[in-house]
Amino acid sequence: MAAKTFHCSIVTPERAVLETDAATFVALPAWDGEIGFLVDRAPIICKLAAGEARVRTAEGERGWYVDGGFAEMVDNRLTVLTESACDPEELDRSAARRALDEALSMPVHDEAEESARDRAQQRARAQLRLADRG
Repeated sequence: MAAKTFHCSIVTPERAVLETDAATFVALPAWDGEIGFLVDRAPIICKLAAGEARVRTAEGERGWYVDGGFAEMVDNRLTVLTESACDPEELDRSAARRALDEALSMPVHDEAEESARDRAQQRARAQLRLADRG
């Protein structure tokens, strides 16, 4: 018996990174932890963090680095809107390490600067984690 599938799109302002009708499972880095999607999931909108989006099809599982954004699941259509997305193999470990070092040394004088520092650290750590596996 064939697995039930659903549509999954990963979209950046520049391009559609992924369009498939063959997704059987998707895991996304939500802002408060990982969230998974299967066929016939109840409608939901969630805020994303920087991290790995994993998409499973009959051919196997593939991951992408996503830089936050939002995801919406409605009527077996999962749409991921993110500022940027790339194959983890495209990530430069040394650039991610430099970005983390810079983020760790960012001065904090108010809540806005603290929020920017935390987001920069989260992004750099996610890129390092994925670059180490690639």
